[in-house]
Amino acid sequence: MTMAPAVPSVQSVPRFVGEGRIVRWDRPVPRPGPGELLLAVRANALCGTDRAQLTQGSDVTPGHEAAGEVVAAGSGTSASHGTLGVVYLMDFCGSCRGCAEGATNRCSAKRADMGFTHDGALGRYELVHETNFFPVGTDVAADEATLLLDVMGTTAHALRRAQAVRPRIESLAIAGAGPVGLGMVAMARLTLGPDVPIVIADVVPYRLELAERLGARAVRLPAELPQVDVAIDTAGRSMSRRMLLDALATGGVLVCVGHGEGLDLEVSTDLIAPERAVIGSEYFRYDQLAANLELLRENRSYLGQIITHRFGIEDLEAAYRVFLGGESGKVVVTQ
Repeated sequence: MTMAPAVPSVQSVPRFVGEGRIVRWDRPVPRPGPGELLLAVRANALCGTDRAQLTQGSDVTPGHEAAGEVVAAGSGTSASHGTLGVVYLMDFCGSCRGCAEGATNRCSAKRADMGFTHDGALGRYELVHETNFFPVGTDVAADEATLLLDVMGTTAHALRRAQAVRPRIESLAIAGAGPVGLGMVAMARLTLGPDVPIVIADVVPYRLELAERLGARAVRLPAELPQVDVAIDTAGRSMSRRMLLDALATGGVLVCVGHGEGLDLEVSTDLIAPERAVIGSEYFRYDQLAANLELLRENRSYLGQIITHRFGIEDLEAAYRVFLGGESGKVVVTQ
């Protein structure tokens, strides 16, 4: 094991104790074993799924959209000290059927979900396997690098899922203008081109205005959507899924990205007769990061609009108030 001399043995980290309360406690700084890296966390983007940990409490340190710098390395690793990269949420096994097919997001024997089952990136240091660490180079800032995860990765994967059913997409509707919905607008615009109509529906004026700057037509709910080839639900609401399904053209596809509620449908009239499809899309594949990194480098000003607020880790509570209040795009905490 190699370790930078400045790495302490104890770190003070936020502890989510429930009912929206965050305290701090001292935790040991882990030492990397074989195949592992210790990262000094530089940035972590907040996510709507953090809400459950805030309200219910968490036994581990949250934070699952991380960028960090290698400060210690276990045996069998190749990343050098100082390498900046992002952390892929799922600590995939690399050997199950899903991993063998490249579908690391469908790993059936994953070792961890970082920030959910194992300590994540709201601590000062995070321990990861090198296999779920992706170096980004020296030309990408840590806060900017977090865009590669939920904002770009999850959304680009959902579009690929849609194209597997409907290769030629001539119109798109999105429900939910949170960070994933905003990322969906941006990735659809970059992937499908400037002429494909994109409509996005939400109730928050701030986020709808941001979606319009990214190139979508914003619709404030409740509203009737135009007929589209592809509909993508990022909200996870039964109402939004039903609304999108009703807007689908013949042969269209609904992609469900947001976890949450269900969907009531009539198989014969909703699916069979119009030959529509309803599919799920879970996170993204690790091997998609390289292409998205190049896309980020080519479009950093455009994609960077999605990050609207930055806070230091000492202002974590304020960061969550802004983010969960809805008057923001992506909120990034730096340290």
